Amino acid sequence: MPNPPLHDWHLAPREAIALQRQLAGRVERDDRLDEVRHIAGVDIGFEQKGAITRAAVVVLAWPPRSPGVFDVVEEALHREPTRLPYIPGLLSFREVPAALAALDRLSVTPDLAMVDGQGIAHPRRLGVASHLGLWLDLPTIGVAKSRLCGRHGEPGPARGDWTPLVDGPDDEVIGAVLRSRVGVKPLFVSPGHRLSLATALAWVVACLGRTKLPEPTRLADRLASRRG
Repeated sequence: MPNPPLHDWHLAPREAIALQRQLAGRVERDDRLDEVRHIAGVDIGFEQKGAITRAAVVVLAWPPRSPGVFDVVEEALHREPTRLPYIPGLLSFREVPAALAALDRLSVTPDLAMVDGQGIAHPRRLGVASHLGLWLDLPTIGVAKSRLCGRHGEPGPARGDWTPLVDGPDDEVIGAVLRSRVGVKPLFVSPGHRLSLATALAWVVACLGRTKLPEPTRLADRLASRRG
């Protein structure tokens, strides 16, 4: 997936924060999505006590064979030395370079990507999914297991129930808290790039299987965690 560089990755934290604020203004929050035939799941793991970043991408065919049952078209895994220590709010500078390298290994170009992490549900509205989407000019969705910022109520108990995630003095809607499975803690879904919140939610629900996570990120998480 060749793309012109968006920026240099070798930045001090203060420079990275300034760049996030600049890039956030380029994130598209309306739908610009073509026909979807392939959906990628992207997840990042770490090895050797965090010294090695392990990026995993799994590409699934759309539509599924049956509800929640997808055919895997391709997988890619990339390892590289970890570039940055963990700094809250700057996770994309730690993870996205490895994700880009994994995506470059694919022979199939995905039409949509679900990323284990935040989209615009980020203090500066540029989480991992938004940053990756901007770099690739690709529709992306952030699917996170925990909240980074914002306030919310409790979603209803049924699968598919959700409540808005809001932030700031004007209660800006930055995502949704989604009940993806009855009796389990909710997911935090936010648009990454080139998608509205409604469309992002619809795709996540459409990709749910038997577990809490949608199948693209569940399978990417499994690959990222696999040893050997």
